[in-house]
Amino acid sequence: MRQADNLMAERPVTERLTGKVIMITGAASGIGAAIARRCVAEGASVVCADHSSDAATNLAEALGTAAMAVRCDVTDQRSMERAVEAVRARFGRLDGLVHNAAAPSLDGTVVDLSEEQWRLEIDVSLTGAFLASKFSIPLMISGGGGSIVLIASQFGHVATRKAVAYCAAKAGLIHLAKAMAVDHAADGIRVNSLSPGAVATPRLLQRWPDLVAANESLGPAHLLGRIGQPDEIAAVAAFLLSSDASFVTGTDLLVDGGYATR
Repeated sequence: MRQADNLMAERPVTERLTGKVIMITGAASGIGAAIARRCVAEGASVVCADHSSDAATNLAEALGTAAMAVRCDVTDQRSMERAVEAVRARFGRLDGLVHNAAAPSLDGTVVDLSEEQWRLEIDVSLTGAFLASKFSIPLMISGGGGSIVLIASQFGHVATRKAVAYCAAKAGLIHLAKAMAVDHAADGIRVNSLSPGAVATPRLLQRWPDLVAANESLGPAHLLGRIGQPDEIAAVAAFLLSSDASFVTGTDLLVDGGYATR
């Protein structure tokens, strides 16, 4: 695998998130876990929200006293409301939300997919972002504002074969972020989406036997000749959550190694 130029190892971690409380859905593994680790490293308190309570608890324990775990189903309104109430009870504030929860990869055209499969993708990615934001925004407003980051995909910009539900959901996330940015700018809330390319996470192992095979297959489609690393996505998410991005809202950041330019 082509090296990531050792940039992550050399780049100093700041403390620009000190004092902030960040909730991350789908935090137990992959990109979500990398974002949680990065936020704690930059001084934040982190809420690891995931449908797997054991995995979320394990991550929170590994991160130490700056983290707490919350079990939640992002597709269920009451579950998401309880998760935000747990944040309020523990910290009394919420400064950032990252919606990273994603459904299992489902192949299919509109002819192939069942309605149940379609709804699962839309419910986890898009309705999940709606519900997480619905209950997080009032708590953010009470604390003076905040930042929301919706994890989309390069496939929200360009399409690929047999991924119609995934492409539609991720494109929806990009425009949802824009619409919420318009609605809540006056509340001091910035809303952006972040669109990764292929990233070396356990999710890829649903399709390839190992990450080496995944990189050999997917890497050439990216201008940089490789798939991304979770820490590279986490670094950009931390930027969007921080005051360094204080003039950034209503936009989508492609962190895709140049995939969408082809």
